[in-house]
Amino acid sequence: MIAPHSSRTPDRAVRKAVVPAAGLGTRFLPATKATPKEMLPVVDKPAIQYVVEEAAAAGLDDVLMVTGRHKRAIEDHFDNAYELEQALAAKGDAVRLDAVRDPARLANIHHIRQGEPLGLGHAVLCARRHVGDQPFAVLLGDDLIDPRETLLSRMLDVRDQYAGSVIALMEVPPEQIHLYGCAAVEATGEDDVVRVTGLVEKPSHQDAPSNYAVIGRYVLDPAVFDTLERTPPGRGGEIQLTDALQELAAGGTVHGVVFDGLRYDTGDKADYLRAVVRLACERDDLGPEFTAWLKEFVAGLDTGTSSERRRLAA
Repeated sequence: MIAPHSSRTPDRAVRKAVVPAAGLGTRFLPATKATPKEMLPVVDKPAIQYVVEEAAAAGLDDVLMVTGRHKRAIEDHFDNAYELEQALAAKGDAVRLDAVRDPARLANIHHIRQGEPLGLGHAVLCARRHVGDQPFAVLLGDDLIDPRETLLSRMLDVRDQYAGSVIALMEVPPEQIHLYGCAAVEATGEDDVVRVTGLVEKPSHQDAPSNYAVIGRYVLDPAVFDTLERTPPGRGGEIQLTDALQELAAGGTVHGVVFDGLRYDTGDKADYLRAVVRLACERDDLGPEFTAWLKEFVAGLDTGTSSERRRLAA
């Protein structure tokens, strides 16, 4: 297994994380008809567990999940499963027993439902009573950062230094910028930190102010709640977090951390498969055997006959 990165120092203002997980997962139908997209397995853990592990590793010990209808499986996963635990304990299966217990031990986990799918901004606004007047992190449930990266801890450092809000940015090819929120930026004295002067939700590449895409990590000042309260529905008829951050950016209170590490969009089918393959290859218990098979399989795609490809796929 790949161990999470070391926990940060515990004396920061940010202790709470919000994980929006109310989406319908339409890109993965029919699998997500009855199973939340956040519960799709990445090797042997659901995607959302990696997200909560990332928050816990960064020292955020209070996690609020904003869910919706048909998301009960998420709540159950982060709860105790007494019958299963007793059965594993009776068998003396300590390894699987720890794996079953781990999700409930990661943090103090809370749940609230977003009554209507009114957008990411609305989902964040649902957390207002729980968060109060403290800064907080937002981690999107289908956006995975490789466990060895320290993006969230770096964002918390930047929040400590500059105050205000901090967003994660990643440079993408111009032809892909229409898939993301896009930031206009100014340089600071640090290579990986920029001041955000404007934000546009999913612009065409001709209208994009840069190639810096907003990815699913935020450290937000509580001032964002008042801004969201008066933010009208935007693109898609939803309340967009990007629109609220645009207003805050105009006041000079938003910075960005430019990330160039490993990230997986598990809401995209191809990236989901890449995440599974990469993480499986790098595990001590699976990697050697799986990597050897994968090399043989790929070689067979290039040179093998159809019968050989069927044999390698078996």
